[in-house]
Amino acid sequence: MQRYLSPGLASLAIGFLLFSSSGCTKLRARDNLNKGVQAYKNAQYPDAVEFFKKAVELDPQFPTARLYLATAYMSQYIPGAESPDNLRMAQQAHEEFLRVLEMDPNNSVALASIANLYFHQKKFDEAEEWFRKLIAAHPDNKEAYYTLGVIAWTRSFQKRMAARAELGMKPEDPGPLKDKKVRDKIKSENLALIEEGIKNLQRAVELDPEYDDAMAYLNLLYRERADLQDTKEAYEKDVETADNWVDKTMATKRIKAARSQAQLGLTE
Repeated sequence: MQRYLSPGLASLAIGFLLFSSSGCTKLRARDNLNKGVQAYKNAQYPDAVEFFKKAVELDPQFPTARLYLATAYMSQYIPGAESPDNLRMAQQAHEEFLRVLEMDPNNSVALASIANLYFHQKKFDEAEEWFRKLIAAHPDNKEAYYTLGVIAWTRSFQKRMAARAELGMKPEDPGPLKDKKVRDKIKSENLALIEEGIKNLQRAVELDPEYDDAMAYLNLLYRERADLQDTKEAYEKDVETADNWVDKTMATKRIKAARSQAQLGLTE
């Protein structure tokens, strides 16, 4: 006797088979993810990439796998190296992080990673743009504020030191820049940048009162501003503020070192 399956039961059976197949595919994707994570932990990055690529191929909407794939590419990128293979690794990381953001627009790892890729490539305009996107999504991200401060110092320092060299001023010579015309030119180019950098670094320290790296760059940016002042008094005030940040940096480093020693039981 031929068995007859009603349309409803047939649809149910087909649905079950599809669900079973989908579930099996997702399990295989997760298995490849786990293998990739293990390879990544062992610093076997090319192997990890292949496992993560397979996981993404099996489940294109698997955000964790895409994030790991992007991170595995980025881990192989060497900042400063200009070989085609190295630049391609950065590009592949960038593309995968963008795909993560398509699924999760506020993903902090993806936003920070793209910003840092641009930063290490010295593409400061793009880096600033992405660090601001990170701050917009995560206003308490102290590293974003810190790196914006570092970029501000990097840009201002180069112009100021070039001006000092043109004026015959040695690095150890006290400021401000001795030619008013030159000083006004550098001020018009750098002052707003310096002020914003100081503001960002101060925000980083507000978020982490023991952020000694941010304190160190506050010292540097106040010295940048000092060289642009029009009077000796204003110059000395900025230098004094810079010196205070040096003291705070060193004091914070001592506190953190003592804490680490105490945690390791190394105190007398």
